Amino acid sequence: MKKSFFLTLFCFVMLALHAQRRPNVLILYTDDLGYGDLGCYGAQHIATPRIDWLAENGLRFTNAHCTASTCTPSRFSILSGRYAWRKKGTNILPGNANLTIPTNITTLPKVFQRAGYTTAVVGKWHLGLGDKSPIDWNKEVTPGPREVGFDYSFIFPATADRTPTVFMENQTILGLDSLDPIEVNYEHAYPGELTGKNHPEMLKMKSSQGHDGHIVNGIGRIGFMQGGKRAQWTDEELGYTFNSKAIHFIDHSIQEKKPFFLYYAIHDIHVPRMPGTLFKGKSQLGYRGDAILEMNHSVGVILDALKDRGLLDNTIIIFSSDNGPVLDDGYFDNSAQTAAKLDYKPAGIYRGGKYSALEGGTRIPFIVYWPKHVKENTVSNALFTQIDLMASFAKMLNEKLPKGELTDSRDYFSTMIGKSDKDRNYIIEQPENSALCIVKDGWKYLTPAKGPTIFKAVNIESGISEQDQLYNLKDDPRELHNLAKKYPDKVAALKQLLEKAKGAM
Repeated sequence: MKKSFFLTLFCFVMLALHAQRRPNVLILYTDDLGYGDLGCYGAQHIATPRIDWLAENGLRFTNAHCTASTCTPSRFSILSGRYAWRKKGTNILPGNANLTIPTNITTLPKVFQRAGYTTAVVGKWHLGLGDKSPIDWNKEVTPGPREVGFDYSFIFPATADRTPTVFMENQTILGLDSLDPIEVNYEHAYPGELTGKNHPEMLKMKSSQGHDGHIVNGIGRIGFMQGGKRAQWTDEELGYTFNSKAIHFIDHSIQEKKPFFLYYAIHDIHVPRMPGTLFKGKSQLGYRGDAILEMNHSVGVILDALKDRGLLDNTIIIFSSDNGPVLDDGYFDNSAQTAAKLDYKPAGIYRGGKYSALEGGTRIPFIVYWPKHVKENTVSNALFTQIDLMASFAKMLNEKLPKGELTDSRDYFSTMIGKSDKDRNYIIEQPENSALCIVKDGWKYLTPAKGPTIFKAVNIESGISEQDQLYNLKDDPRELHNLAKKYPDKVAALKQLLEKAKGAM
């Protein structure tokens, strides 16, 4: 009996020690950051030393992609391991949309939960909340991050340019006064509501298009809102608040004596760009550049917190973006003018950007840091996609994905940490109009679609054509020479592969 007891105790202790040796995982997921927006990717006129440090001490990808050139579908895919175009209602969401990720599927955070991790999301959400419309914001809103797999959440519901402009902690609005209940809609202003359209004299940042609804902090938003005055945040506090909550969760995981998975969805550099006052005017690139400086600072704050707690050497850190860059995305913030003056190229050598079918829309920075496992200051040219994080981490954690459950995520863990240069078999890219593109072996096929060649509101090349488009990205990374007529067999093969992938429901 005594021998059995001590054997059981020994096994328990060994399992506990093994759990502690498991690496923490931190995903730093920023917003609208282009391939050419970081120093380690060749950016000029802007300094990003804390993010560059990750690349200098880790692995930098040159051919990594998000799944879509807009935010909601990319965020859906990275967390669900599924292409967003498979599910209706996963394009850019209003702030009062219901939860888009099904609660009965395997997700990235659920993989970590099953492996004994404590999990959290901090920052931008923009994946919908609740399952009823209209949402009752005056009580806990479910389902939400908890039902998707996060033990803790501190978010704003959508994105900073949309109502409701409030923080939510564990799916309840922070600081809400019960005597001033909140309502949100996207159809019409409430009686007596001050909007940017009717009161432009109240704005400290003017709208260039679309952002002329509810006014918060002197900035017009998309959508309308009444009540909840005490709960509304100011833009300048967002970075500081999210940083403190991310560190709060890390400290909680230490107390729990469990490894952590933290998805920190940094709100920078999405519009409205109104960084902390400390960063205003500190770049040469208007408020967009200032927001990049604040983003770099936030990364540094989290790195310092990990180092101070002795966790940095046992934490896998992934830094990436949800889609490509945009300069004027609805506000006059001097970003487009300063970029033009300095000939600054936020997408680097690539054409297009946010919303676009061209490479600038989905080819994004992707950096992996993991001391003693990822070789310092290395570069990978392998084709990689964020959708594979779920299956890759499941492999690392020895967690099997359920048989029979559809997932587009595949195990490329060895590629992700630089132990292999194996390309992903193929990737599918989703522009705003959902006319899908497929990339395989350096070739890219763009399906025909109707639409403008330039998205005039944002001054970005769309990549849209009513003709088949085929590009050899290795020889022509800027997608200047359409080879569809020259290589009809290649077009046919990629079309067939895309249709087969679409049929795998």
